[in-house]
Amino acid sequence: MLDIKFIRDNVDAVKKAIIQKKVHLNLDELLGVDQQVLDLKKKLQVLQEEKNATAKLVPKASPADRPGLIERGRAVGQEIAKLEPEANAKEEELKKLLWLTPLVPASDVPVGLDDSENVERKKEGTIPEFPFALRDHVDIILQNNWAEFERMAAVAGSRMLALKNELALYEFAVIRYTLDLLMKKGSQVITVPAMVREAALFGTGHFPAGRDQVYYLPEDDLYLSGTAEVPITSLHSGEIMSESQLPMRYGGFSPCFRREAGSTGKDVRGLMRVHQFNKVEQFVFCRNDAEESAYWHNEILKTSEEIVQAFELPYRVIEVCTGDMGAGKYRMHDLECWVPSEKRYRETHSCSSLHDWQARRANLRYRDKDEKVKFIHTLNNTAVATPRILIPLIENHQLENGAIHIPKALQPYMGGMDRIGGR
Repeated sequence: MLDIKFIRDNVDAVKKAIIQKKVHLNLDELLGVDQQVLDLKKKLQVLQEEKNATAKLVPKASPADRPGLIERGRAVGQEIAKLEPEANAKEEELKKLLWLTPLVPASDVPVGLDDSENVERKKEGTIPEFPFALRDHVDIILQNNWAEFERMAAVAGSRMLALKNELALYEFAVIRYTLDLLMKKGSQVITVPAMVREAALFGTGHFPAGRDQVYYLPEDDLYLSGTAEVPITSLHSGEIMSESQLPMRYGGFSPCFRREAGSTGKDVRGLMRVHQFNKVEQFVFCRNDAEESAYWHNEILKTSEEIVQAFELPYRVIEVCTGDMGAGKYRMHDLECWVPSEKRYRETHSCSSLHDWQARRANLRYRDKDEKVKFIHTLNNTAVATPRILIPLIENHQLENGAIHIPKALQPYMGGMDRIGGR
């Protein structure tokens, strides 16, 4: 959410952001409602001042004047009672429009319509060559009895699966390695619930636009979150932290759920696009300072690079263009790992700076050294998401007999094994 004062003072910049980010919002309509709110508030203020002044005059008035003053006070009170619901309704209308207002992106963010115009910034690792017939991750999984696809789909529906045997243990190894690394780097490791209230999804910006992607539990009025970012963002809502508490860093683990609405026919085979998954999310609260925010963006991006380097995976870093980055993003990078069977890189991590856009929605504040209360800056990035990361781990490290090599960094988490499978 943007400060309404910022919007009034930067109309052209906000309109440009609306166009670049493909947000369905008429800013002139928002400004019109804003003016109506200001006018109604001014009327109410004038009426309230008159009511108060009249009330003070009544005790001092002569018997002849007192009835007239009382009647005027009553009439003003009725006008106030009539205007207040209208003012409240207009404020609610304005709030709904503000929920949709995008953050103005950094001036050097690539301008583009969609992911085809994202810009490659970096490429690392060597794409493997195989002296045998390459297999995709599904074939390797089936050969090794590492998952239930069809049976679990019959139980729980499409895009649902169960990992088994060594691959199930491998998933936990990947997660545990990542949590250990984040803790060593100074993050507080935290496990958070998947169920959240509606306000938490508004706080992150997943609502109102992303409702079609979220599972809803109507009897409990709760939603299933698609990332630990959602509950962590609201963890300190309503508090006023001290500057000395910042930066505050979390490594949040949670089961995650996503409806994948609109993705019919895409990635239906295997582990890429499933409805339930596990994720470790990096999250940072920092001071309201552009330079510090940029520093932490680079730090959490580097941490994700360290993770995929430890997994011995070829990858590239993409800077996301305006049309693909989302309404609340100031800057965004994706990290994509090489998938041999597809002969292309696929997204495994997403790193975002949101400045104070989320903080204004979720009411996240701190008191600086000069005792001034400010909104916090928030940042997030995937540390690891499973089972998606297992795709490049399986395919890039496959051996001819159907086994897969375990990267050295993960071997201690697999009881010292350097490979699994190969039946």
